[in-house]
Amino acid sequence: MRIGKQDNPFTAICTSDAHSITVRGKDLCDELIGQMGFTEYFYFLLTGQKPSESQQFFIDAVLLSISEHGLVPSVQAARMTYAAAPDALQGAVAAGILGCGSVVLGSTEACGRFLISLVDQVKQGSGPAETVAIGGLRQLRSNKQAIPGFGHPQHSEGDPRAIRLLTLAKERGVAGDYIQMLYAVEQAIGEVLGKPLPINVSGAIPAVLLDIGFPVHALKGIPILARTASLIAHLNEEATRPIGFIMSGIAAQGIQYDGN
Repeated sequence: MRIGKQDNPFTAICTSDAHSITVRGKDLCDELIGQMGFTEYFYFLLTGQKPSESQQFFIDAVLLSISEHGLVPSVQAARMTYAAAPDALQGAVAAGILGCGSVVLGSTEACGRFLISLVDQVKQGSGPAETVAIGGLRQLRSNKQAIPGFGHPQHSEGDPRAIRLLTLAKERGVAGDYIQMLYAVEQAIGEVLGKPLPINVSGAIPAVLLDIGFPVHALKGIPILARTASLIAHLNEEATRPIGFIMSGIAAQGIQYDGN
């Protein structure tokens, strides 16, 4: 049974034979290993092109900014899974990554697509950024959707990671249409919601990445890749200083049974 399109049986990423491995048209051993850093290689895998200096700098910056933020749900899930199955590091990492959704980590992609839709409206002549931002926010509100990329339960006065990334973008001259729209949305939030919400790191990351030409379909991959590094660090610590069962015990103590 045929499911979906099956008329383009090709890949441009990798092939191999008995003597060589070719990645994006380059010999892995002779042209890539020892000549590229991992961030450069990651972008090369995605696009087939080496990143510019600015692209490499900001991909490094955003990966670093989103990888670690303490005992967040993905980390807790990974550490408790590892406590129960210390022979399955891969399962514990997967447990943490599976929590990448619309609330945690996945909002980077949602904000990016929101910004793209608003910038496209401006380019099509729907009005200036400020007007389009208000319209976009009102549409989210009418659909009872959260505003991706804004607000933070801890950093209520401003996410320091977002502030740093946006400052770097301005200093290095890469701030463009998407960062401009991000600021327009921030200004419009007060009018639409009646209260301000700060830009969080999941708002700054897609705005910066889109302004440097990063592919939109891979936006969600940035927090996944970054958090994988962090999860491995937590699981390495879990192996020698375990707290997974401690967290499980605290949860059991903190939640009361009510019979419903």
